[in-house]
Formats: sequence, C-alpha cells, structure tokens
Amino acid sequence: MKIFSSTHLYSYNWNQVSAASWHKYPNPCSPHVLHVDILDRHVDAETGCLRTERLITCRQPIPGFFRRLLGAPEVTYAREVSEVDPVGRIHTATTWNLSMKDVMTVEELCDYRVDPENPDRTVFVQEARISALGMMSRLASRVEDFALHRFGENAAVGRRGFEWVLERLWKEGVAAMQLAHVSIVASSPPASA
Repeated sequence: MKIFSSTHLYSYNWNQVSAASWHKYPNPCSPHVLHVDILDRHVDAETGCLRTERLITCRQPIPGFFRRLLGAPEVTYAREVSEVDPVGRIHTATTWNLSMKDVMTVEELCDYRVDPENPDRTVFVQEARISALGMMSRLASRVEDFALHRFGENAAVGRRGFEWVLERLWKEGVAAMQLAHVSIVASSPPASA
C-alpha cells in the first residue's frame, strides 16, 4: 500500500470553501470529470450534519498500453460520501473507486477545517491510500508507485481547479450571490397549498 498526503491552505473562510465544494465540477483543470450525480442527501436530525452520497463519472487519461494490459474501461466511477458539520465547521469527504477494484483500490480522504490561526482561511488535508490487488508483489508495487505519482499530479491540478472555482464564486460577489440564491431556491421545499 502507498499513501499520499497533502495539506493546503485556502485563503477563503470555511463557509465559502464548504459551499464551493458542491460546485467544484466542472472546472477547466478537471475536464476528465464527466458527471457528478447526487444519490442521497439528508440532514441528521440529532447532529444537524448534512450527509451526501454522490456518484462521480470520469474519463480517465490512462495510457493506452496500461488500459489494454489491465482491460481498463475508458469511463470509470467513484463513490463519494461527505459530511458537513455546520456547528463544528468540519467538512469531510471520502471517495472510493468503484471501477477496476479487482486491480487497484483507491480511498481518498479530504478534510476541510477552519484554520486555527486565522478564521478567514481553511485548512485542507488530503490523503489517499492506494493498493494494487491480486498481483505479484513486485508488479503490485510498481502499479502502486505509478498510481501514487499520478494521484499527486492530479491532486495539484485539482487544487488549482478548486482555486478557480473559489475565485469565480467569491471574488465575483454578484455572481456568488446569484448562485447562492439559485441554490437556496432549488433546495427549498415546495410551498404547500
């Protein structure tokens, strides 16, 4: 098993980062993400935490020789479960690959918290556990090394894409307010007769 770990500081408060995470895709740095579909969303009555389960559909830029060797599909799927604690101001998301699990498993953990040194910033911690399965140990290690390197490159690109989303939402104040209004209207229950 290989482990990727990264910490990043966003110059936006936790409310802004947490809200922007729902609008992360599409962005110009992540054209491989084709769809993000909400499978389930509810608020826990006891804790007040928002729990959301999403299906992420991607077209992975896997080298052709690797795709042929492993029989990898062009379109892959991942499951994301996130929880937003508005009181503790913690937003966590865990993502697992659904495709190619017989070859490799990737579990990504993302955590957004208020920066203890400055409440106008958000600390983002990202960790991934990558395991190649069912292969001879030497080949598995090489596959894990390749996946770890690729994950690190994609994580950096993903942060740049999320910064683009944050700037678009929060530095363009009018557009952000319009987007927030649309989100509130869309999530409001219908008026009863």
